[in-house]
Formats: sequence, C-alpha cells, structure tokens
Amino acid sequence: MQMNVILYTRTGCHLCDEANNTLLAHGLRATEVDIDADESLREKFNTCVPVVEIDGKVRFRGRVDPVLLKRLLHNRTEAK
Repeated sequence: MQMNVILYTRTGCHLCDEANNTLLAHGLRATEVDIDADESLREKFNTCVPVVEIDGKVRFRGRVDPVLLKRLLHNRTEAK
C-alpha cells in the first residue's frame, strides 16, 4: 500500500536533505513542499524544518529518526 509522504522543507536546509535521504533509504519518496512559498506553512513550521508528514499525520520534526521510521513502517505492514 502506497504511503502519502510530505517533506516540509526550505532551500539550503541540510537537515532537510538528510531527512529526504533517510526516507529514500527506507523506500519512501516524499513530495517536497517549500514552507517559504506559503506564509501559513512558514508560520507553522518556521523553526522546526524538516517536518515529515505520513498519511496526514506529522511524524518527525527536525530530524528523522531511522529507528522510529523503521518501527513505524514495520507496524504499518503488520497491521495489514
């Protein structure tokens, strides 16, 4: 089952690049959204990018913990 993954990011954010690489390493392709292009997103996420939203729920802020991501993916496949 396909997961809807959104990575809220901004230009020049090295943590955002790391987050995207971690997602890719776990087989997830995120839709990247630049928070600076939308004032409401900038206000909401300004100091905590990257933010990873999976299936409509914010799962990570600042850094993507690979152990927690792996657990989340495992639990999701177990629930099927």
